[in-house]
Amino acid sequence: MKNLLFVLTFCFLSVSVFAQKSLFNGKNLKNWEIFLGSPITGFEDLAKKATPASTYSIVEMDGKKVIHISGDIFASLATKAEYADYHLRLEFKWGEKVYGKRNSGLLYHSYGPFGAAFGTWMANIEHQLMHENLGDTYLMANTYCESKVLKSDDGKSFNYSPQGQLTSFSETDNGRSVKKAKDAEKPLGEWNTVDLYCFGQTAVHVVNGQVVMVNTNCSKVENGLKLPLTKGKIQLQSEGGEFFIRKIEIGKIKGISAEFLK
Repeated sequence: MKNLLFVLTFCFLSVSVFAQKSLFNGKNLKNWEIFLGSPITGFEDLAKKATPASTYSIVEMDGKKVIHISGDIFASLATKAEYADYHLRLEFKWGEKVYGKRNSGLLYHSYGPFGAAFGTWMANIEHQLMHENLGDTYLMANTYCESKVLKSDDGKSFNYSPQGQLTSFSETDNGRSVKKAKDAEKPLGEWNTVDLYCFGQTAVHVVNGQVVMVNTNCSKVENGLKLPLTKGKIQLQSEGGEFFIRKIEIGKIKGISAEFLK
């Protein structure tokens, strides 16, 4: 019954979804590019040994082929194609190996060269996958968004809330980080389902069936001007934690349901 309700919920919330297409062919990563970036502090020796094939590989788990991300170096697995107006679904879980902290991200609307952000990633907006921060927004390089937020009790962070005040975020506007509305992450060792809806300049983060973030007016800032950011490549980070992906699918949409945006 729980699975049926989950499916019905997303049939309702998705507007005119076309057939989903897998971004992982189950065999190799030929539709992706790999970029190895900076070493992780304290694990420089591992970075020297890292190769594209050791960082992003295909392994068998429970009788199926999955993507394995080593996490022992900062690195990017990026689609060769750009995407706009889509629903992306990612199913992942953490492994046992940790290099500092269990950190990764689903980076969308990525553009420009590798290395623009932290010497590794293209400029992007991040759907945070870090353990205990799943669903947060982080704005890399010169990206910008607006979100409805409430200030935390200690005044040090902003939490997404449909009842909050629409607030600007960027390197120069209230910081790069917006915290999720709620914790919907599953316990370590279990598979999480992340749904990302992008349409026009709006992006919605959904974690295990729960809306945790809505970003509007997604933009990039160039010469003081905010330019609409509506498309880009998709990146998956290697960033400190061993990581497995069993599904990553994408499909075109014609809009985002008003239920998300209440």
